[in-house]
Amino acid sequence: MKMSIKIKKCSLNDITALREISIETFNDTFKDQNSPENMKAYLETAFRSEQLKTELSNPSSKFYFVYYDDDLAGYVKVNMNEAQSEKMSEDSLEIERIYIRKNYQKHGLGKFLLNHAVKIATEHNKKNIWLGVWEKNENAIAFYQKMGFIHTGEHSFYMGNDKQIDFIMTKNLS
Repeated sequence: MKMSIKIKKCSLNDITALREISIETFNDTFKDQNSPENMKAYLETAFRSEQLKTELSNPSSKFYFVYYDDDLAGYVKVNMNEAQSEKMSEDSLEIERIYIRKNYQKHGLGKFLLNHAVKIATEHNKKNIWLGVWEKNENAIAFYQKMGFIHTGEHSFYMGNDKQIDFIMTKNLS
C-alpha cells in the first residue's frame, strides 16, 4: 500500500504545531548527548512562540510541513539572503532544519524535504544549497553525503552554554 506524502507551507496560524514538533524532534534527536540543563535552555530559547513568529514573519525564511498519510511528520526550514545563519553568497540557500518525527524516519521524508529545498533554491536561481550538521550526528552526515553534500567548513553552535561544532555541508546546484 502506497503512503501519501504532502507538503504545506507554514503560516503564523501554525505556530503551536510548529513549536510542538520542533521541541519533540529536537529533544528526541539530541537529549541523550546533552545535559538536561543545556537542552532545556536551548529549547526554551530556540522554540519560543515569539521566536518562531519572528522567523515565520521573515520573507527570506520559509517553513514547510510534511504530512505522511495526513499525519504531521516533520518540516523543513530554508533561509535565503540575510536570513541565513552564516554569511554566504547571495546565490546560496540554507537548509536550517529538516526535522522528522521518530515514527516517520526511514520513510523517505528527509529526502522528500531536501528535494523540496533544492526546488526552492532552483526557483530562486541559487547555485548552492548548504546546511550545518552537528559533527556527532553521524546518521545525518551520512545521509547528506549520500544526497551529494560535501563538508566545506565548520561553525560554532551553542547548546545552552556548551559550545559545539557543526559541519557546514554544501551541494553545488549548477
